[in-house]
Amino acid sequence: MITREEAIEACLRFEDSFEDYPFKDVNWTIMRHKSNNKMFAAIYERFGKIWINLKAEPMTGDFWKNVFPAVVPAYHMNKEHWISVILDGTMTDGDIIPLIEDSFLLTMQKKHKSMQQNR
Repeated sequence: MITREEAIEACLRFEDSFEDYPFKDVNWTIMRHKSNNKMFAAIYERFGKIWINLKAEPMTGDFWKNVFPAVVPAYHMNKEHWISVILDGTMTDGDIIPLIEDSFLLTMQKKHKSMQQNR
């Protein structure tokens, strides 16, 4: 995966997702949940490459930043809870899609505590 279209397609594999362009800057594609409108990915071009910002647990994000040079602190986001993945061809789809899935799961609508206790 190296193009914006491939990144968008990978995000749209998750049910309840849609692409949005909420900014005047059309460089930014925001991937959101239909159910809660929360962003789980931001796709944009920077330095001639496509980047994706993804939510990550702090320890998980630190792990991936140490494993892959293409995973860096998130551009323009909270550096503790978000990472940027540079789509430069050094990571496979098999490396990237689980990171997208983690972000999707971390941002999905949470069940209310009262509903969880009634299970």
